[in-house]
Amino acid sequence: QVQLQESGPGLVKPSQTLSLTCTVSGDSITTNPYYWSWIRQPPGKGFEWMGGIHYSGNTDYAPSRKSRISISRDTAKNHITLQLTAVPPEDTCAYYCARARLGINEYDYWGQGTQVTVCS
Repeated sequence: QVQLQESGPGLVKPSQTLSLTCTVSGDSITTNPYYWSWIRQPPGKGFEWMGGIHYSGNTDYAPSRKSRISISRDTAKNHITLQLTAVPPEDTCAYYCARARLGINEYDYWGQGTQVTVCS
């Protein structure tokens, strides 16, 4: 059974850097052909894909986030990290990590999400 668990600070001040970790168990983040995404949901709105990392380590980012986002991984710890710089209050969201099989446009496993509030 694959499990994903997001963790990070619940509260961040505006203009700071937000760092979140997705710890994966039951599968290796280097397993071909899987893709690991960060997705967020603002209050009362739909999901937004932010970016992801391939099993190979290649990364993709949503064009609107590209200037502020970085996704990396630690294969020894089997986790994926999201960093978002210069956060405004609009980055207040529930943040999720999820796994998809490359070539199939749906996620088969999700974490339960972590709520982040950007507030001074």
